[in-house]
Amino acid sequence: FKSFTHCLGLRKIHFHAVQYKTSAPKNFTDYESVKQTYKPRVPAQFNFARDVLDVWETKEKANEKSSLPAFWWVNDDGREIRWSFEELGFHSRKLANVLSEECGLARGDRVFLVLPRVPEWWLVNIACLRTGAVLIPGTTQLTARDILHRLQVSGAKCVITDESMAPMLEALTPQCAALTSKLLLSSRAHSGWADITALMGSASADHVCVDTRSDEPMTIFFTSGTTGSPKMTLHSHCSYGLGLTVNGRYWLDLTDSDVFWNTSDTGWAKSAWSSVFAVWTQGACMFAHHMPRFNTQTVLKTLSSYPISTFCTAPTAYRMLVQEDPSRFHFQALEHCLSAGEPINPEVMSKWRELTGLDIYEGYGQTETVLIAGTFKGMEIRPGSFGKASPAYDVQVVDEEGHVVPRGTEGNLAIRVKPHKPFSLFTEYTGEPEKTAECYHGDFYLTGDRGVMDQDGYLWFVGRADDVILSAGYRIGPFEVENALIEHKAVAESAVVSSPDQVRGEVVKAFVVLTPEYKSRDQNELIRELQTHVKNVTAPYKYPRKVPAFTSYDFEVQSAKAKQFIYSCLN
Repeated sequence: FKSFTHCLGLRKIHFHAVQYKTSAPKNFTDYESVKQTYKPRVPAQFNFARDVLDVWETKEKANEKSSLPAFWWVNDDGREIRWSFEELGFHSRKLANVLSEECGLARGDRVFLVLPRVPEWWLVNIACLRTGAVLIPGTTQLTARDILHRLQVSGAKCVITDESMAPMLEALTPQCAALTSKLLLSSRAHSGWADITALMGSASADHVCVDTRSDEPMTIFFTSGTTGSPKMTLHSHCSYGLGLTVNGRYWLDLTDSDVFWNTSDTGWAKSAWSSVFAVWTQGACMFAHHMPRFNTQTVLKTLSSYPISTFCTAPTAYRMLVQEDPSRFHFQALEHCLSAGEPINPEVMSKWRELTGLDIYEGYGQTETVLIAGTFKGMEIRPGSFGKASPAYDVQVVDEEGHVVPRGTEGNLAIRVKPHKPFSLFTEYTGEPEKTAECYHGDFYLTGDRGVMDQDGYLWFVGRADDVILSAGYRIGPFEVENALIEHKAVAESAVVSSPDQVRGEVVKAFVVLTPEYKSRDQNELIRELQTHVKNVTAPYKYPRKVPAFTSYDFEVQSAKAKQFIYSCLN
């Protein structure tokens, strides 16, 4: 490996001496004890709002938990909100009544939610739990096409957003026959939209939580694949509501005395993982900083200014943070740092430890699962490995026929589902039984990732078995980008592949064959035009950051498509 400063383009800096800090596990003694003590019971009926949040509210009233708030929110303007579990219950019950009475939503109806990191996002999550509505979160980076697909395929009856997204959603309404209600978070009135703040103000705070079955649909996340449109990944009340206990209790190792900050975007499954279920399962304080864009200086200032004990962010964020001035790394309360979403560079882990005295504990999972594997406190951290199997699953490396391969042999990372399917695995890709069936081979669910298990049970990521691009924690399907490119008049054909990147891990690289009338255009200008076009047609994070000099012959594109196939075989 090249030196870290050369590899990441860092300026040469002198690091101040930092004492290495170790944090003993709070909820277990060692990895073996995790496996022995994790024995979840799945009741016939379960609802996270009633069976977890309301229980913490009762403990809070009886002074049986710490005095920390349940929810602590700040923004760049210095505004701050703190809610206890009692206040969280008060506001969410009001919103639950709004959904049931004002919007007429029944148990099982689907709610499409597009909000940034604002307090109302958390309230909608809880209100949907209380009413039995099925929540469909979406990122604010979605385009009109993305949203239309989600609304039409899901049959959502209600949409909740803010004024930045309202015009786009308003234009799509006539094409969404199932949509019956629209709630808006805004300081101004908008025709055709109900004011969510006003409705909550007049709603009753008395609400009886729906008695949902454990296996009843709870949430849907759209996830990208190699081909076709994003799939609806369905989770039940137990798969996430109970399943993510393994994340909160063991990997995050949270207690009700912790303040936990997870930086995930509200549109992704990681926000459900860490910003709702894992943190509140343990009664910990959920901390959120509403940043319009990720800003390293803001992150460092926040970690220094607030009593955040546990911090989880993407490897891309850590790569950016370690490039900052070492004098800014003064975190008095920080004890536990974690990372997920993509593999983290061992050199970044080393530099973070040099700057903070803290290790980064890596976790691995998917939208379809809870934590599949991770490094847990007390475990030896082996740079480049994402740790050992989570107690939630029997994780193995298997061949194409579903047979377990010898230790040290590359194969498909898989979860055993026979004779008993783990309750913390997703229910299905709704409406696509053939796609659901493709995930299973023999006795195993295949994650779509390739890896190796060493002699000690540590797992090592090799790459995707398909062509999905993991860029800064985002999953990007090449097909989606190719579809966007082909709509531009300049594009005769295109092929999209992954390309290594020092900051984002991978980025989108597009090979493009131009139509005859565009071959004489200035190439740099046309590249910018195509990048802007993709940003406008699909989510901005999917645009091709690399577009080599335009190809002139179809065989070059065919070569790129062949390259995609080769990558899928090798990875």
